Amino acid sequence: MIVCHCANISDHDIRSAIDWMRAADPDTIITPGKVYRALGKKADCGGCLRLFTATMAESPGLGVPSELRNLRSRRTRGA
Repeated sequence: MIVCHCANISDHDIRSAIDWMRAADPDTIITPGKVYRALGKKADCGGCLRLFTATMAESPGLGVPSELRNLRSRRTRGA
């Protein structure tokens, strides 16, 4: 399914970029901008952002690295 018509990006492209980034650096924080750059594209109108981020959220490789999870609660407990 085409997610971004301006840049011609599909849901498969997004998942593939996320998998590639996660394999290259397991600790990276993956953002929509990084996905666009990994695909060699740029965002144009922004109309796809909601669908783009929803597609990213469905990707199993998106997760936050374990050492970055719950930072706020750790900081609060340690204060």
